[in-house]
Amino acid sequence: MAADDEEKDLKELFHDYIDAYESAEERPLSDVLRESGIALPPPEELDDSQLGEKLWEVIHGLSLLGAFLENTDHLSDRELYTELWGDILLEPTVLMPEDPAFAQHIDMVGSGSEEHTHLYMKYYADERMRRSWLKDYPEDQLPDPEKPPHDRDRLLPRREFRGEEPVM
Repeated sequence: MAADDEEKDLKELFHDYIDAYESAEERPLSDVLRESGIALPPPEELDDSQLGEKLWEVIHGLSLLGAFLENTDHLSDRELYTELWGDILLEPTVLMPEDPAFAQHIDMVGSGSEEHTHLYMKYYADERMRRSWLKDYPEDQLPDPEKPPHDRDRLLPRREFRGEEPVM
């Protein structure tokens, strides 16, 4: 196959992918999780043990749908479940679970708000990122870097576990 044909095929695949994404229906993650059999009780109805189990059920359910959490180690299990239950899972989003190459990333410090930037710089940014930030925003006072209070992110499912081939 000639290089021009390969480039054309890649462009067509890319455009097909964009068309599929743009034509997909946005739905709240909570609706899709409930339809897949995952109950979402209010956080106050769960004791700490039940809440931890429910949180991991939600995390794994999201990953099967192609939605993956990131930067959660600053939150306790209860704080994370509460934020998911009361906000994140209610937002309409596009899911394409039949396409394992697709991933929806849910960054728990990714809003761009001042608070999230502070949390990112405190718990997640490496030294290179911190230097780059200060170069771009020299007037900012960055918090001292700290180890996050929880250790969950290394255990979270990643998009890579799904492979690259579409699920049929």
